[in-house]
Amino acid sequence: MPAPTTSASPGNAVAAPVRSPLVGWLAVLSLTMGLFSIVTTEILPVGLLTPVGDTFGISDGTAGLMMTLPGILAAVAAPTVTVMTGRIDRRRMLCALILVLALANFLAALAPGYWLMLISRVLLGLVIGAFWSIGSGLAARLVPQAQAGRATAVIFSAVPLGSVLGVPAGTLVGQLAGWRVVFVAMGVFTLAVLAALVVSLPSLPPQQVTRLAVLRDLLGTRRVRGGLVATFLIVTAHFGTYTYVTPFLAEVTHAGPRLITVFLLAYGAAGILGNFLAGAWVGRRLRGTFTVAACLLAAAMLLLPVLGTGRAGALTLLLIWGAAYGAVPVCSQTWFVTAAPGAPEAASVLFTSSFQATFAFGALAGGAVVDTASTTVVMVLGGSTAMLAATAAALCGRRTGPAG
Repeated sequence: MPAPTTSASPGNAVAAPVRSPLVGWLAVLSLTMGLFSIVTTEILPVGLLTPVGDTFGISDGTAGLMMTLPGILAAVAAPTVTVMTGRIDRRRMLCALILVLALANFLAALAPGYWLMLISRVLLGLVIGAFWSIGSGLAARLVPQAQAGRATAVIFSAVPLGSVLGVPAGTLVGQLAGWRVVFVAMGVFTLAVLAALVVSLPSLPPQQVTRLAVLRDLLGTRRVRGGLVATFLIVTAHFGTYTYVTPFLAEVTHAGPRLITVFLLAYGAAGILGNFLAGAWVGRRLRGTFTVAACLLAAAMLLLPVLGTGRAGALTLLLIWGAAYGAVPVCSQTWFVTAAPGAPEAASVLFTSSFQATFAFGALAGGAVVDTASTTVVMVLGGSTAMLAATAAALCGRRTGPAG
């Protein structure tokens, strides 16, 4: 997978100190763990939706606001915080954001009412937008250039790792000790990540200040607009359905809590495989990889209401779903970065903002369908939207030339 390249004008160039590759990889792992803690905190409600809803006496659709709010705030925070803090050392920013994440987790654990839970999710949204925008493109500054592509794939493995480890572990702990304990554990883990970042990250002065004018110029390019359309459709399809996959498995598959945890674990494991397969293919066939992933997502969602009534069918389709979605963040980020090779942080801002805004829209739309219809209808609508995403990616590939 091609790594995001950093580019600096002569006036802004910063001489990077020579560091051991081992130290650089420790920094990459610390950054990955930071993103893992963010992703896990963000999607924990997938496994805790019902118990949290029961605690506060709210419906599954209303509880889905725990997924919607962070996405909305992240979409706003990605450009706003990144631009406002453009001259601050990126190491300081990343550490400060992880500290805010720990606070958000502890607030969620102590929430006496749903209102404080939502406040904690607002703080989470601010962290998501800024941390992803700043941190996702740093691989080339932490390891030798020849290893930057591999380091980028490792950083993005935080997304499926959040599914394969974070959500199933959180669901299991929630069943054994209560959902509040899950957020306490995440708060403690996040503080440990903060310590690792402080120790391993070097000073990271901004190499190129991201300005609103740069973002505006990027939005004017055809390739970026194509990426926005494809990302909007595929992320809407995924989060409009995956947010409510636990109620679906309980109501349609008739799976118990422990079996659902196993299913989510299998889904996440498939996501890790999909992430690294996409990392190997996306450099050669970007839009082809994106299109295949969207088609597989569509097939899994559309077939779940038919084959997902049985446990074997549900598990098989979740494995396909996980592998397909594991490719999506890598494809989307690469799409934006290759569309703006001279402005990697600005490209990351667009990726994060569009991804998170659509994340929120998908979860909100899915919640509305769940409350007015059923989880089965959500799957059908999500699968149809994923097919539109595949079509958009394929058509954009024809119109923008040989990049895909």
